[in-house]
Amino acid sequence: MARIRLFIDHPLAPRQAVPLAPAQAHYLSGVMRLGAGAEIAVFNGRDGEFAARIAQAGKRGGTLDVGQQTAPQRDPPDLWLLFAPIKKARTDFIVEKAAELGVARILPVQTDFTNSERIRQDRLQAHAIEAAEQCGGTFVPPVADLQPLARLLDGWDGARRILWADEAMAGPAEALAGLPQGSWAILIGPEGGFSEAERSRLAASPFVDRISLGPRILRADTAAVAAIALWQAALGDWRADRQKKNPA
Repeated sequence: MARIRLFIDHPLAPRQAVPLAPAQAHYLSGVMRLGAGAEIAVFNGRDGEFAARIAQAGKRGGTLDVGQQTAPQRDPPDLWLLFAPIKKARTDFIVEKAAELGVARILPVQTDFTNSERIRQDRLQAHAIEAAEQCGGTFVPPVADLQPLARLLDGWDGARRILWADEAMAGPAEALAGLPQGSWAILIGPEGGFSEAERSRLAASPFVDRISLGPRILRADTAAVAAIALWQAALGDWRADRQKKNPA
């Protein structure tokens, strides 16, 4: 694996020249001190990973010459993450780890007790891209803008089940092996938990399954990582049988 990987929002194919954004060109030439002829790896989230050689890089932009494909495209399972934003650094952590652990979409939601009334969607998307660059992934989950949980549930497609990490169920962590395969979303609440009205609505929704994440109440960022890990091990692409069908 190349030491430096870049996400390039451009179609990729062998013997193709692709442009570098000014920030990417500056990173390669000014930060990493790479010159013409240096080799890196690139991916666009759709076509897999390719070897690339720097043709030109400077403060105003640059160009890469794309070589052969070095890894096929590998998309994550159909898992979304719904979470209430918390403090800035911890929200960044949730987005980064969700991208690393393998989710297909990240949706920040505003609940009755959410501390943040707005997010920087572009900044969180940049964190997801950086996480994919560093972990060797070929897919970048899109990060949606903040939306009210109630509105999201109003238009929810019941074919996608929601796994609700309910802090009120603190106790032995439940196995997920009995849950069906298919489209899923994990829901992580705010630091103050869900309101009684939200809890009642979630509990009454036929597409919601409640789970415990263990005997201790977890912080929201820890809960997101734990829930994704449990789901991936039971239903996702961490399972040995799924990896045999979809080799890296």
